[in-house]
Amino acid sequence: MKTNKKKIINDPVFGFINIRSELVFDLIEHPYFQRLRRIKQLGLSCLVFPGANHSRFEHALGAVHLMRSAIAILKLKGQEISDEEADAVTIAILLHDIGHGPFSHVLENTLVSNVPHERISLLLMEELNRQFEGKLELAIRIFTDQYPKRFLHQLVSSQLDMDRLDYLSRDSFFSGVSEGVIGAERIIKMLNVKNDELVVEYKGIYSVESFLIARRLMYWQVYLHKTVLSAEYLLINVLVRAREIAMKGTEIFATPVLKVFLKEQVTLDDFIHNRTLCGRKALDLFAGLDDNDIFASIKEWQEHPDPVLSYLSKCMINRRLYKIKISNKPISEKKIASLQEKIYKHFEVSDRELPYFLISDTISNSAYNKASSNKINVLFKNNKISDIADASDINLSVFSETVRKYFICYPKELDIK
Repeated sequence: MKTNKKKIINDPVFGFINIRSELVFDLIEHPYFQRLRRIKQLGLSCLVFPGANHSRFEHALGAVHLMRSAIAILKLKGQEISDEEADAVTIAILLHDIGHGPFSHVLENTLVSNVPHERISLLLMEELNRQFEGKLELAIRIFTDQYPKRFLHQLVSSQLDMDRLDYLSRDSFFSGVSEGVIGAERIIKMLNVKNDELVVEYKGIYSVESFLIARRLMYWQVYLHKTVLSAEYLLINVLVRAREIAMKGTEIFATPVLKVFLKEQVTLDDFIHNRTLCGRKALDLFAGLDDNDIFASIKEWQEHPDPVLSYLSKCMINRRLYKIKISNKPISEKKIASLQEKIYKHFEVSDRELPYFLISDTISNSAYNKASSNKINVLFKNNKISDIADASDINLSVFSETVRKYFICYPKELDIK
């Protein structure tokens, strides 16, 4: 019996999403992609915004919808895009996040060091290309910016790509933060191509300005919200402590796939050569790891005999998050020394264990990178092109400046003023 692969999906953000390609349908059905259902789009933001439980799966489908809309608009404006190219760029955006680890960005450098999710996405795409007998070749060329029509890559990855248009719309919707609402459809209708570069027609300039403002506000209000930061760093510390225990050979509960990443030093080279680790290929191991592995294990670690791991795990499961203070200036050494002394006294920890109870780092936010090779270019009626920062009649320089802030986290029970 032949399966109907021309599906319609009801999306709460954009309405009905049409799956028009049988290959796209088959990729959605693949276990590598289905795993994205079990990866939260916003990591631990749901601990602050209860509705923010949406997944990378939903985000990828939304980006596919926007990509199809963009292709249709560009073709209406006379841009030559073949059906093969349309399918390829759709596949590229569908799979652009397939390499994300549990809780999205939170654990990117914890379980696997110095391996960005974009690199794993590409390796998984290459593995899928092998499994699908070369049908993803063009999609990979577009994804890696190796295809002559460069604007196709810019639709996938740039400062005004379908990825950003979806995640701002989606994250705003599910978090309930209305400042992130953007006119995604309006922006797409204003897209065009000039000299093989993606441009925005002048009539869309206000929509782009709104997009940049929304992006800046979403970073401060959602992605870099201080309580979200506290939760994310606590989760990182839980995994770091668990890994420290596992690497010493001490028995620790973990799901089988997580146990491999706790006990082994998995490297980029292991993924590139898809080496066998504990009886399974490295890429399959990674593709078997999701949010559920992490939280199922942390629930058990609450009763682990190691007091540090037990304490951190209870804080994580019961949302006893660390107090966090953010400053425009570096935290004073006097303040840090005072916190250290109180932590030593209250928790009776060693110097080596101190970093689990006192976290100090920086955060930065830049809504627009004017120095990037992928600028947001505005096309005027006289066919001249200008950077959005120069074309806008409001001062956008503040959005291209990197704002850096400093923060410190520590257990609330210290009741430090």
